[in-house]
Amino acid sequence: MSVGPIESVQGVSGTGYVGSAKPAGAGGDFGAALTGAVDNLQSLQSTSKELAVSAVTGNLDDIHKATLASTRAQVTFELVAAVRNKGVDAFNEIMRMQA
Repeated sequence: MSVGPIESVQGVSGTGYVGSAKPAGAGGDFGAALTGAVDNLQSLQSTSKELAVSAVTGNLDDIHKATLASTRAQVTFELVAAVRNKGVDAFNEIMRMQA
């Protein structure tokens, strides 16, 4: 059974990526987690765009779903950007250390 963009926006319990994150002590790969977060972000942005088009063309009965999808995509984008910025800051700090 395929889930459409409208059905995929149910609830506001986070970004939807939390369930697949591994604990730090479980040997989780940071790069894989970051790649998964970016993939999830692209999916959320795509869903948000589809719902926005549906809302503008009048094919969407509940505008709240489009609003939730847009907000979820925005918050996830801000989170991924913040993690990226902190990673770059950490890298720069490591590069400044003397051997």
